[in-house]
Formats: sequence, C-alpha cells, structure tokens
Amino acid sequence: MAFCKLSVDAVANNTTQIDNIFINNYLPYASDECVKVYLYGLYKCQDASSRDNTLENFANELNMSKEDVESCFYYWQEQGLVQILEVIPFEVRYLPITNVLNHTKKYNVKKYGTFNIQAQEILSGRMITPKEYEEYYYIIEELHMEKEALLMVISYCVNAKNNNNINYSYITTVAKDFVNKKILTAKATEEYLCSLEGLFEGIEKVFKTLKINRLPTITERTTYKTWKDDFQFDDNVILSVAKMMKRPNFEHLDALLKKYYSMKLTKIEEIENYENEKKTSIVVAKKITTNLGLYYENLEPVVDNYIFKWFNMGFSISMLEQISNYSFKTNVRTLEGMDKILNKFFKLGIITEQSLQEYFDSVLSVDKKIKSILENIGLSRSVNQFDRDKHKIWTEVWNLSDELIEYACSLSLGKEQPMQYLASLLSSFHDKNIKTVEEAKNAFNIASTKKSSKKFNNERSYTKEEMNALFQSIEEIEV
Repeated sequence: MAFCKLSVDAVANNTTQIDNIFINNYLPYASDECVKVYLYGLYKCQDASSRDNTLENFANELNMSKEDVESCFYYWQEQGLVQILEVIPFEVRYLPITNVLNHTKKYNVKKYGTFNIQAQEILSGRMITPKEYEEYYYIIEELHMEKEALLMVISYCVNAKNNNNINYSYITTVAKDFVNKKILTAKATEEYLCSLEGLFEGIEKVFKTLKINRLPTITERTTYKTWKDDFQFDDNVILSVAKMMKRPNFEHLDALLKKYYSMKLTKIEEIENYENEKKTSIVVAKKITTNLGLYYENLEPVVDNYIFKWFNMGFSISMLEQISNYSFKTNVRTLEGMDKILNKFFKLGIITEQSLQEYFDSVLSVDKKIKSILENIGLSRSVNQFDRDKHKIWTEVWNLSDELIEYACSLSLGKEQPMQYLASLLSSFHDKNIKTVEEAKNAFNIASTKKSSKKFNNERSYTKEEMNALFQSIEEIEV
C-alpha cells in the first residue's frame, strides 16, 4: 500500500502547484521541518503507486527520523490539510485546502480546555455555544492569533461595551481587525489595548462634543486612534470639525476626517478655508445646474467632482456661468458635456472671458467667410466641420487669398457640383503657384461669368446657429 496518496478530490485537480493559500496562511507559521515534509509529501503523491513511496524511504530522503516525519504529519492533520489513514503501515492522504476554507476542519477540543473555561468566565452573562467556540478556534488556528491574545480581545470587548452578554459576532469582528493589523501575540495585543486606553480621554471629549451619552466601542476607539496616528490630526482639529457639523454623529465625523486627509487638509485653517470655498461653490453649482436645466437635491458631489476642478483650472465664476448658458443653447445639457467643453477650452488656453470672446469672434469670423463661400456658389446649407477643414487648407496651408477664393467661387457658380468644382479649381491654383486673380485669369484665360453677390461679412452676432458652430469647432480637439 502506498505511503502517501491524494484524496479523490485532490486527484481530480491533477496539479503539483503549491496553492497560494498554503504559502500565505500556513507556511509562515509552520516549522521548517513541517514545511519540508508537507511539500515533499505533495511531490511524492504524484507517484503514489511507486514501491519507494514508504515512510522509511521518505524519512531517509529528507534525512529525518520516521518519528519526526510522523510528528510533522500529525501537525498538518491538526491544520486540516492531511488525514492519517493508517498508523501501521503509516499512510497519509492529502486533502484540498478548500476544505479548511469551507470550515470542514475538525478542531481538537481537548487542547482548548483551559481556554474554554477562561472565555466562559469572561462572558459570564451567557453560555458560549459550540459554534461560537469553533469561531474562536478558527481565529486561533487559521488566523494564528494566540489564545491569550484572543482572551484579551474578548475581555476588552466586554469592558468597552460594559456588557458580559455581548454578541460573539462583535468579538470575532474585532479580533479579525486585530489580525489584519498583524496584532497576533499576547504582548502585541496588550500594547495595542493599552494605547487605546491611553486615548480614552480624547475620544471622551469627542463624544461629549457629538452629544453621545455612552462609552465608545472598541471599533470607535480604533477609529479615533487612526485619526491620531495615521491621519496625524491633533485633538483641536478633530474637535473643531465635530463642532462644525450640523448633524453630529461619529460616522459622519469619520467620513469628513477621511476626506480632509485624502485632500491633505491637516490644519484647521485649511479645513475652514475649504468649507468657506465650498459654500461659495454650492451657490455656483446651483446656478450652473439651473442654467443647464438640471436639478440636484445634494449639490456636494457637483462641487467635489466639477466646481472645484474648474476653479483649479483657472475658470472664473462668470466664465463658468457663461459657458453653462452657451452649453444649454447648443444642447449640451449635462455636467459631463460641459466638463468636456471646458477641458478643450483649457487645452486651447481659453480660461478668461476675454480670451473666450476673442476665440468666439475668430471662429464666427471664419464661419461667416465659409457661409459666404457657400452662398456664392449657390449652396444654402449650414457650415460643417468638413467645410472648416477645407477652408483651413486653402487659407492656412496653401495661403490662398480671400480675393482669389471669391474669384474661384464666381467660376464655380452654376456648376453641377459647385463645391467639388471649387475645391478642384483651388487645387489647380495651388499646383500652379497662382496667388492673385490676375494670375488666375492669365493662366486659365477665363473670366467670371457671374460676380459673387455676397461679400465676406465679419459682423458679430451670436445666434443659436452660430453657437452650434462654435461648439462644433472644438469637437475635433483631443483632450
């Protein structure tokens, strides 16, 4: 009979890889010999039918005694990772680690006699159930908290709540929080609990400010310790923020301090300036959302996600109000849409009302020129981005004058496809390096059959159509 073999479930997995759960949850807490035995046994399971797969050979290959190998496997059996099937001859079955995670592991209750008595004495207001004991065993064996440390946590929870009938789910939640903080030994637990006790006077003042008439829970004390140690807030800041709250409660205070910490606001002056700016920003947010035709019962997310961002980009209040009005007129009626427009203006360096006016005048001037071109060749449609792109090539890339373009328009009027004809004609002018009307007439020996009836008009007039043109002009700008 083979010495080491896989269970049916484990064989189905058909893998020699080491589960990360073993590396994370078991390897750091086991002795070197136990780790060596477990890993080598897992390797031998892949050849369970081999005649060499015996306890004697296993021990010789690891340079260990048979008794030491057996002792290691008994340790892993307690951890729920293997099952000893036979003692003579010694036979071991490896189990899937998922069994332990699913709480199918059976704990050796005999070794917890003293612990059980001490835990029951602390929780004298009720009887501890078998299920509760199993939760405690799980914390000790799987999460590796020392028994004495867990007893300290149970005692502290009872004292903090002033209740020896406290629900065990609260105790296990606190204990697991300690585990997450790597507080596993009795010494580390004692030091941490003492530090919490040392903060009692400070949190008592916070509770008084918040008008909370009870003792703080261990979770609240831990939270207060986070404010002090991790966030580096002094008592003056914490109490000042508590006094600023309209509806005082501990959870809201915690949320505010987390927010200020994330924003790197650690001094009361900085926090007060932020809150004052926020009041102004609320008014701005209300005005802008109204201009866009939107309604928000709570405007704080608008302020946090948009208004502060726009202020930091350099946009003034009047500028934002102006853009919100323009946005509404051009059917851009969301904060996301307005944000996209502002990002594009920012990229163009347009952050003041003067620069915005100059940009608008420039865009509308060009659009009016293009509109004149369309009318001069007999087209009555609106200007589109394709027209703007072509006009930019004619004027900025090819450097063709307005007069030469106007002359080409007179030649294109009445053609079956006047825009295509105009584009082809101007391309010919460019190819032949023709820059004036006289050069064009001499080169092609043609004359205008019909003079353009329209002249370029630079008059400024912001109609809804023009506003659409303005916003279309920035559609192609990448943010």
